[in-house]
Amino acid sequence: MSTTRAEGWSLVRAAQRGDPTAFAELYRTHVDVVFRYALLRTGDRELAEDVTSETFLRALRRISSLRERGRDVGAWFVTIARNLVLDHVRSGQYRMEVPVARPEDGPLSASLPVQAGPEQKVLTEAVHSELLRHLGRLGTDQRECVVLRFLGGLSVAETAARMGRNEGAVKALQQRAVRRLARMLPEGLR
Repeated sequence: MSTTRAEGWSLVRAAQRGDPTAFAELYRTHVDVVFRYALLRTGDRELAEDVTSETFLRALRRISSLRERGRDVGAWFVTIARNLVLDHVRSGQYRMEVPVARPEDGPLSASLPVQAGPEQKVLTEAVHSELLRHLGRLGTDQRECVVLRFLGGLSVAETAARMGRNEGAVKALQQRAVRRLARMLPEGLR
């Protein structure tokens, strides 16, 4: 189920009043986006599941302090997940672990050719990693658009509804964001 920005904030307000079904609906609406984000950032399915669980646990604990600031509720969940991933990367655990990316387990598999050799898989993973690294350098609107469209898997119409914009504006934002990300990639990965 996809919710508009207004519906998302209505659910937040209901959850703040103690309605458990409202938070459950927020979870159902945003869990896939958070999981895909965590999986793309970590390359490890189990770790992505842990990050997703912890994201919603922290969100539940902090729901009462959340205030509407003109952004989509989903951006709040992704921000929590981003901070958890960064905390994990900074911890010593991450350096001791050797995560094995399994493209067949996640959304990256759709971008890999069926008969891709190891070189192609490594190159594809490098491009995805670089794109995600540079995502934070985009402006807020461009980043939100990219997260909703590509990590969230939303259509242009759904993204426009979530962002409170028209479809033409979302297409323009997406195009500018993709061009900017392409310019940020190192020469060998373009």
